[in-house]
Amino acid sequence: MNNISDIISKSIAVKEELLKDQDLLNSIQAIADICIAAFKSKNKVLFCGNGGSAADAQHLSAELSGRFYIDRDPLYAEALHVNTSYLTAVANDYCFDEIFSRLVQAKGKKGDVLIALSTSGNSANIINAIETAKQIGMHTIGLTGASGGKMKGLCEQLIRVPSEDIPRIQESHILIGHIICEIIESKLFTR
Repeated sequence: MNNISDIISKSIAVKEELLKDQDLLNSIQAIADICIAAFKSKNKVLFCGNGGSAADAQHLSAELSGRFYIDRDPLYAEALHVNTSYLTAVANDYCFDEIFSRLVQAKGKKGDVLIALSTSGNSANIINAIETAKQIGMHTIGLTGASGGKMKGLCEQLIRVPSEDIPRIQESHILIGHIICEIIESKLFTR
């Protein structure tokens, strides 16, 4: 039982660190504001991540394109990994490092938003997607762990969760993503 309590305590401790970091809280608001402006301008939000971060990307895009709290019109949000035929073809014909950048090139336009999730901040396919998005004129947002990895300095907004523990980072990414979704929905729609 102590192990379970320890795991929960460690998760709470990371979230307490988030709560104490005013710059991080300001970044969450800034990211929500960027997305709100994009949606108001008929732009879209694209998400990318690998593994658990892909699941988080898909989860958060569904909160925006479906609904969060409010029964409302859908917002154009999409996780870039959901077409397995595309992923396997590009990974086979080109390389895995290009799976997201090619879709950003195909789907992205100036004023759109790319939200990239990577616990390490070092995934080559995520870095390539961010660089492609920047070339297009998209807003680039990153969610990483404490170091920020190679994503540090690449993104317009970067939230670095103060942990090196992958499960704790991913739990915080979902919390942060849910907060962003709630702010977006509350600003664009009324209950």
